[in-house]
Amino acid sequence: MTTDLFDLQIHVNSQQTFFLNEKIISKYSGKLRKIIKQEKRRFQIRNSGIEIHEFPGGPDGFELVSRFCYNHGTISITVSNVSLLHCCALFLGMTEKVSPCNLLEQTETFLEGMFYWSWSEILISLKSCESFFLYADSSGLVRKLMCSLLSKIAQNSDVNGFFASSSSSSSSDTASGFRLSSSAKATPDYRKAWWFDEMTILPPVIVESFVKSLGGCGTENNSLVLTRFLLHYLKTAAQSKGVNNNFNPSDYGGLADTAVYGVILLGKSAFSCRGLFWVLRIVSGFGLSRDCRNGLERLIGGMLDQATLDDLLVSGHDGGVYDVNLVLRLIKVFVHSFESNSDNKRGCGRQMYKVGRLIDRYLGEIAPDHSLKISKFLAVATSLADCARKCFDGVYRAIDIYLESHPTLSLEERSRLCRCLKYEKLSLEACKELAKNPRIPPRIAVQALASQHPNIACNSSNQYAIITTHDHESASPMITSSSNQILAVYSNGKVVDTESSSISEEENDDMKLNLQRMRWRVVELEKVCREMKGQMSKMVRTGVVVPPGQRRALPRLC
Repeated sequence: MTTDLFDLQIHVNSQQTFFLNEKIISKYSGKLRKIIKQEKRRFQIRNSGIEIHEFPGGPDGFELVSRFCYNHGTISITVSNVSLLHCCALFLGMTEKVSPCNLLEQTETFLEGMFYWSWSEILISLKSCESFFLYADSSGLVRKLMCSLLSKIAQNSDVNGFFASSSSSSSSDTASGFRLSSSAKATPDYRKAWWFDEMTILPPVIVESFVKSLGGCGTENNSLVLTRFLLHYLKTAAQSKGVNNNFNPSDYGGLADTAVYGVILLGKSAFSCRGLFWVLRIVSGFGLSRDCRNGLERLIGGMLDQATLDDLLVSGHDGGVYDVNLVLRLIKVFVHSFESNSDNKRGCGRQMYKVGRLIDRYLGEIAPDHSLKISKFLAVATSLADCARKCFDGVYRAIDIYLESHPTLSLEERSRLCRCLKYEKLSLEACKELAKNPRIPPRIAVQALASQHPNIACNSSNQYAIITTHDHESASPMITSSSNQILAVYSNGKVVDTESSSISEEENDDMKLNLQRMRWRVVELEKVCREMKGQMSKMVRTGVVVPPGQRRALPRLC
């Protein structure tokens, strides 16, 4: 007897098996009745059952249908289950031809009152379509719900021109009878409409359908209101991804592209430089297409002189603390835009100076990052022309921070790092500090001090005499000065200030002469060193061993 009560097995979407009575279930479903009649051998059905694939709502939907059938064709229909019941009825052919008390007619009657639903009821019904969206969309149910949703927004919206009635049947009009009005982009100060927050409960596939029903998908988006809604929606999604276990960034890619297309089209008239960085931070985590990213970066790069340090500090995605590659691309865009302007071809202007100061501060901020490579640091430091900086003190300070945070750098690496400095553009105080800095290679310190000679000669209020010596007892003057303050550079790289009496004019001339002699001596010693290194390399290759007593000591530089 139990076998007669449950003589039919139905496997739904390979997820769950239902044991049902064949007569009861086929009484209300034309599709199931047809499948059963087409089977020539009934025992095969009993043994293996019927397989149903792509059933709307999966086992949950089929359970509701089973309850309808076992409850003599009645079930409680609400805004939260009407969409699922309607799609199930269509799928199983539960029409009036099969039974006068059919599920399809009941759901259609309930849906006829859709335009009298409240705003929240429409959202609930739309959200319930997520798990069977493709079927609901192909059946036309999503279109009906979208029309009702748009009507509610139009009736209660204070934004003039957001929707425009569509009286023509042109292809640019949307299926819902509404289209975006271009006048919406004339309100750049508009922030958030009343419906933004409540729409965030909808899944991305339904929001994308909402955008398409407005005719603003992808490059067709010319509405500031729609753009701001999408940015608000994406921001909310990014904030909740830690809570939502089913969060998949790729599901939001199309919405992110649509939002960026709107930002690019509206441009500077609707978004400030800081606003554009805000947009970039939001959309970066949603698989933005390359074209959209490049377009957004071109827009930001052209306004880089309006950016602040906080704007540039975008989190990195490749292991670094900050996204340095992004800043390099923005600088490249700005430089190209600046140079292409005919008014700026004569040299650097106020905008370039502002960017130069900004990049110096950025260098100081990224320098402590232990994962920042020297090549990347130098790429940022040299990304602007020398004329963009009136003074290189900021670059030196950033180098000092980098050296302090990376104490294991070799002498060659430290020297390479310092080559981005323009010594003659260092202030005298910065140069003095550099010469005293034990992290700076001595040779770099000497070059920086030597480059200050013209500045010292022209500066009457704050002058230094730079002296090079092998010990603290004797000193040979290297750069002239007429002040009583002397900067002594020792061969070990140590630099100290000393006090002395006024230097006579004759001593001043001697210092100039000694400076010239020292420079020539350095050149000669470098030549000798190169020759000796070549000879030593040759002896190593030929296997010649030089006795210790005959080995020639390398000369000391200064």
